[in-house]
Amino acid sequence: MKKFEFCVFKPYIPEFRNLYMKKKLTNSEELFERRKNAVANGVGVFNTATVHKAKGAIITDVDGRELIDFSGGIGVVNAGHCPEPVVEAIREQAGKYLHTSFNVVTYEPYIDLCEQLIEILPHGDKTKVMLVSTGAEAVENAIKIARQATKRSAILCFTDAYHGRTMMAMTLTSKISYKYDCGPYAPEIYRLPFPNFYRYRRNRDMDEFVKDELKRLHESALNLVDVKNVAAIIIEPIQGEGGFNPAPQKYLEGLRQFCDQHGIMLIMDEVQSGFCRTGHWASWQHYGVQPDISTYAKSLGSGLPIAAVVGKAEVMDAAAIGSIGGTYIGSPICCVAASATIQYMKDINLNEKAVKVGNIIRSRLQNLMKQHAEIGDVRGIGAMIAIEFVNDGDPSQPNSEICPQIVKGCVENGLIVLSAGTYKNVLRILSPLVITEEQLEKGLSILESEIEKAIQNI
Repeated sequence: MKKFEFCVFKPYIPEFRNLYMKKKLTNSEELFERRKNAVANGVGVFNTATVHKAKGAIITDVDGRELIDFSGGIGVVNAGHCPEPVVEAIREQAGKYLHTSFNVVTYEPYIDLCEQLIEILPHGDKTKVMLVSTGAEAVENAIKIARQATKRSAILCFTDAYHGRTMMAMTLTSKISYKYDCGPYAPEIYRLPFPNFYRYRRNRDMDEFVKDELKRLHESALNLVDVKNVAAIIIEPIQGEGGFNPAPQKYLEGLRQFCDQHGIMLIMDEVQSGFCRTGHWASWQHYGVQPDISTYAKSLGSGLPIAAVVGKAEVMDAAAIGSIGGTYIGSPICCVAASATIQYMKDINLNEKAVKVGNIIRSRLQNLMKQHAEIGDVRGIGAMIAIEFVNDGDPSQPNSEICPQIVKGCVENGLIVLSAGTYKNVLRILSPLVITEEQLEKGLSILESEIEKAIQNI
């Protein structure tokens, strides 16, 4: 008699158990798993959203879910995601040539963009421009130009500043967590406290505060660095990563006078605040205080890597031939994207839209602030608005627990938002300025709901 052997299915075998018991990942979760395995850990994750496509102020993630964008790619898409005139300009240029290097073969898109920037951002009687790829590169070159123009080496910068992650820019950047174990840093950099009226005013009014801060500036010539060796002071008129802190009007005016008195170049970093975000092409135009040199990037190119250094012609021309530039100093593709972006911003009057968007945001958040002591401040200019969280209504006690909860809750409910500030206790709103009123109000409702939940949880 033939003997039969029976096979018994054993679900406890590890490979079968994993197959049947493992939860199926969403497309977004799967993408993050791939990121985890392929991308260096040092590349930050500010939000867990993903993207399949984007248009206007809406991002559609890889699972098909629509999210309202209040981050704008960290202030890069003021004109919205994929504005059609910009996309068309890119398509057309891509069929002609992609790269020659402007150092080697001169092309019109570079010159055309420079001419447009001179028109909207005049620096005195005669202005000149150089193009690069990123905001950090623009800052690096602005410092080089200022040093050559003055034949001096020292640079004054501020606490809570963010100017980029390359060596000079990282040195100028204030936040320590962005530069752990990256030293030694660039020499001859000196730092002053940023005139943050909300945090440091104590019982002083604005005039008293500014008077004291300008006194500190003048004293720096005695106790910080020899003023005869200072080439430039670099400042964000409205700090970006530092928490959307606006410099007081009279402080910027006093800073301009100090620079004029001592032959110092005043550099204004407008990388995050430029191109209609504040209702002007640059925030210095809001203040009416003109820099010698200014830097731009982000929304200049609607998402393509393009940056500019703009300045007084005699200052810009002080740089020796060949001492500024690089291989990718204004890609033709990026130049046409930037030119099309500027024209589109003019056509739809984006500066006016920024004022309207900012008024809606400010009004709703200020009403919310009246209800919660944890909301210490709502501030900003135009549509560059931030909300700061503190303990017991005290500006000197930042609350760092609330923002992570809000960011997480918002993305789960269809809104992308980012935190900021040295203590990560500030939410910044950088929605595309083409956002519809319906989208804006819906996004603000989600934000308000998550703020109230987070406050209740602390």
